[in-house]
Amino acid sequence: MLTPSSNTVLEPVATDIVSLLPNVSVHFSRFKVTEIALSAAARSQFDDTEILRAASLLADAKVDVISWIGTSASWLGFERDEQLVARIREATGISASTCVLAFREIFRLAGIKTIGLVTPYTADVQARIVEVWGAAGFNCISQRHLGIRDNFSFGKVTGLQIEGMIREVVKSDVDAVAIVCTNMRGAPLVRRLEAELGVPIVDSVVVALWKSLMEAGLPAGALANWGRVFRSF
Repeated sequence: MLTPSSNTVLEPVATDIVSLLPNVSVHFSRFKVTEIALSAAARSQFDDTEILRAASLLADAKVDVISWIGTSASWLGFERDEQLVARIREATGISASTCVLAFREIFRLAGIKTIGLVTPYTADVQARIVEVWGAAGFNCISQRHLGIRDNFSFGKVTGLQIEGMIREVVKSDVDAVAIVCTNMRGAPLVRRLEAELGVPIVDSVVVALWKSLMEAGLPAGALANWGRVFRSF
């Protein structure tokens, strides 16, 4: 898994999830990302050159799948991740996937059209996500965000804050909730809140792992306690 350098959530959460699967391990490679914004400087953090350098290091470990877990294509455009996947495969000879393309795939598989969007991002980034996802047929009819741009700080958002945002967006009778940020601790909330609220909750770390396991040809039924992503779709 390719991760922003300032991410503190992905590694422990992803490791906890795959620990339920025998003979499966998850490995990480970082590149520098410290803020999420629409400025040229912030956008340049996601230049493919740095991501491909990190991917080449994972290739040395002879992994079966390389996944970019960042959510940047949500505001930069799905085509960015489509191009990145092709470049990783070409450079390493290894199957590749991304978190954002996994969101799109699972929404299409499940027929999800209306989304409750939950993020820690600033208002302009949030608006851009709504625009990009809407153009792809996923209408974010309800959304909450926290106005944060420092990537490290996303990992300090409490479960109570995340739960509050989820409870707000489901009031709009959405088809699903999307927690868009792999440095926010949404995954541990999913099972309980899905059972209580009756709505699928798709967390970024969870959906990235779901797609990685699919790419590796591995069954994921043992992970059902981490959400409907692993049970119903």
